[in-house]
Amino acid sequence: MERFFELKKNGTSVRQEFIAALVTFCSMIYILIVNANMYTNPLGTEENVLGIPFGAIYVGTALSAVIGCLLMGLIAKLPVALASGMGLNAFFIYTVCISLGFSYENALSIILIEGLIFLVLTITGGIKKIYASIPDSVRYAIPAGIGLFITLLGLQNSRIIISSQTTGLALNSFNIFHTPLEQIIPAFITFYSLIIIAVLVKKNIKGGIFFGILSGVILYYLLIWIIPGFNHDVKIETFNPMESLKEFFNFSFCKVFSFGFDFSDYIEKNGIFNFILTMITTTISFCLVNIFDNIGSLQAACEHGKLLQNNEIPNISKAMIASSCATVAGSTMGISTVTTYIESVTGIAEGGKTGLTAVFVAGFFFIAAFLSPLAQLVPGCATAAALIYIGVLMMSSIKNLDWHRIDSTLPAFLTICMMPYTSNISNGIAFGLLAYVMLKVCSGKFREVKPTAWIIVVLFLIMLLLSH
Repeated sequence: MERFFELKKNGTSVRQEFIAALVTFCSMIYILIVNANMYTNPLGTEENVLGIPFGAIYVGTALSAVIGCLLMGLIAKLPVALASGMGLNAFFIYTVCISLGFSYENALSIILIEGLIFLVLTITGGIKKIYASIPDSVRYAIPAGIGLFITLLGLQNSRIIISSQTTGLALNSFNIFHTPLEQIIPAFITFYSLIIIAVLVKKNIKGGIFFGILSGVILYYLLIWIIPGFNHDVKIETFNPMESLKEFFNFSFCKVFSFGFDFSDYIEKNGIFNFILTMITTTISFCLVNIFDNIGSLQAACEHGKLLQNNEIPNISKAMIASSCATVAGSTMGISTVTTYIESVTGIAEGGKTGLTAVFVAGFFFIAAFLSPLAQLVPGCATAAALIYIGVLMMSSIKNLDWHRIDSTLPAFLTICMMPYTSNISNGIAFGLLAYVMLKVCSGKFREVKPTAWIIVVLFLIMLLLSH
């Protein structure tokens, strides 16, 4: 262990790496609960649209994180953890499955293909060309747009925002004399949990998101006991963790190979041409966001821990290989894109310096895989606060925008607003890149547009014109 991770050379120890891993895990543990709730109760109505049990998603999320963290720790030897990516999971559930109409297994095949493409691009060096071809304005805007997208989902799941026949969306009524408590209390718990998360983070309490969710859970069950007529909506299927493992193997594990590549139902309803275009542009969107997520999170984590070498991320190619392989493995676990987590910064701040930190995080996630009965006790209104807060964090990327240049702000603005307004990350990227290219062409600077960007724009334009 000492020789493999070079602990002394890096000025660390097994104990220091263990503590760093524990802090990182506490900062990330919320993904297990949030992800399982999003898959099994996406509309906040207790209707399991995808038909996949809570236990299957919970165990799949945990095991995909185990694989991702092990790959990062053993291949790239970086103190960075991976798990199912926030934002990308929403794109998978709400856009690919619910909106576009792909089955859960079909959507997993898109993740598998995206992961393989990501791996090939990493090996061939294509990632650097793609990253360089996308304008800074769109790159900065993508996380912010995804942040607003998942914030909207959190607000809807908590019933703070509801559907409206006149405006599409509207604020829910909180009139205590006319609105049932079942509608008011979940919204109150979400807002309460959100404030607790913000306070804990402000005070630099490690695992602030997790403890904020926990505070919401405590308040939830306290109100059930105090207030007559407040019927909780938590459904406990079993207290046996082995049942969750059975659900995982029955509903998620390797289902991408069993049913994922049978697109006959989708093609019958939408046509082969629509299928091809949608597959290509959706895969591109997953790939682009995955690339930006990984590079951005790795850069931030390494900068914070003073791990950069000549101002570059150490072992970046190995880190990208680890992430792409984790995404492929995640698809076999029944989970959307596995990516690098910015929460790794918390563990690095505690002294994590080598891949041993990531290996320890993998161990914690493995233990957590057997705690699904406890996770089922967490109501959706508590996890909705985490969605909203993650949205807050993701908005910070736009601070780097040059707000005085319209050729920068317009593509960024369209990228940001089209994602939540259309519930589709692909549409945001498409409109942002289209605006960028058209502005460059109309101002006589079309030579500044990279060839890769032209190809991506043409594909998105065909999608918009022919597949909707």
